[in-house]
Amino acid sequence: MSTLTLTDMAAPLRALRLLTAEYGHLPAPTVQVSTVYPDRLELTFHDDLSDFEAWRGVLGIAPSSVEYGEQSDGRTRVLRAQVDYAGALLRLTGYATIYEAATVGGAA
Repeated sequence: MSTLTLTDMAAPLRALRLLTAEYGHLPAPTVQVSTVYPDRLELTFHDDLSDFEAWRGVLGIAPSSVEYGEQSDGRTRVLRAQVDYAGALLRLTGYATIYEAATVGGAA
């Protein structure tokens, strides 16, 4: 059982409220606020890195600060970035499938 109260999670909830008011027109992410990390707001984007990039741009996160990785045996591209926003640590994560290049005539 958590000993935290909802007030203890005010920073990420405030950040979410401000993001909704300012950037409500942007693509909707999966949103996570957790008692494990009560000062963190996580926005996750699946299948389309352009949604991740739209949010990265409006939040002023430099492209050079985005971390790149791969998972699922190189089948999934992962982008991660974070920024302090309205007193919360805002973490963006984007996932996209890596498609193999088409081969010509069946040869690799």
